[in-house]
Amino acid sequence: MCHRNQTLLADFILEGLFDDSLTHLFLFLLVMVVFLIAVNGNTLTILLICSDPQLHTPMYFLLSQLSLMDLMHVSTTIPKMAANYLSGKKSISFVGCATQHFLYLSLSSAESLILVLMSYDRYVAICHPLRYTMLMSRRVVLMMAVTSWLGGSLNSLIHTMILMHFPFCDTWIIHHFYCEFPAVVKLVCDDITVYETTVYISTFTVILLPIILVSTSYGFIMHSVIQMRSAGSKRNAFGTCSSHFIVVSLFFGAAVFSYLRPRSQRTPLQDKVGSVFYSVITPTLNPLIYTLRNKDVAKALRRVLRRDIITQ
Repeated sequence: MCHRNQTLLADFILEGLFDDSLTHLFLFLLVMVVFLIAVNGNTLTILLICSDPQLHTPMYFLLSQLSLMDLMHVSTTIPKMAANYLSGKKSISFVGCATQHFLYLSLSSAESLILVLMSYDRYVAICHPLRYTMLMSRRVVLMMAVTSWLGGSLNSLIHTMILMHFPFCDTWIIHHFYCEFPAVVKLVCDDITVYETTVYISTFTVILLPIILVSTSYGFIMHSVIQMRSAGSKRNAFGTCSSHFIVVSLFFGAAVFSYLRPRSQRTPLQDKVGSVFYSVITPTLNPLIYTLRNKDVAKALRRVLRRDIITQ
């Protein structure tokens, strides 16, 4: 039996990640530590890029947008999970679930787009360095950022409106710790054949097409690097791309694991583990990768720390 979602009074039940055992309490505390690292790391990255004039370049502006997306991403899912675990409640309202679904999906889509644009930035910097200033002007970079945010929001809005319009079955139990799309769509008790076509198109646009574009960019980059005669130039080129390549690999690897596996091979536990990596671990690692492997960011951090010590 199904119910139309017209009253918006019923609550979904989030199964969550943890139970009351000591082992799960330790895992919960571990996730919260990782969450705090993600929040502090991405906040620090944004503040560094905003405060240091030497980081006011297209590459670091796009990086600040990536960090902002990561910061919002972890803040969309983990606080609700923690509140439910600590309070013993597992409910989330219909509106709250729809809002959470829209936010996480829009941020994921926007991050996919921004990573593609960051790979284009590296392509222009290495393959067309003399035209970099013209091709990556302030106006172009701002348009890139706006396109990422609007594109991600539009994609998420379409999916959220269609999904939340479907009737759900009597048992509104979501076998997840937040309102992720695959977990919510399992509750629909209506024919979604037509909607699945929209999902396939969106998946290609947000995951597969970006992977193709990023791979193409790095193919051209590798070709240009191989043709460089100077070993120092090769090292600099690899140095500027390595951090982004690692971040891209983590993000799209987790996205493929979470959304492109056959349904026959999906289990609720695997979905939860994949989502933890996708929504918590990756946003935590991104600022660490850029900070530890990027000399400019590391120098900016040292300048800020030195400035604070002098002022004190």
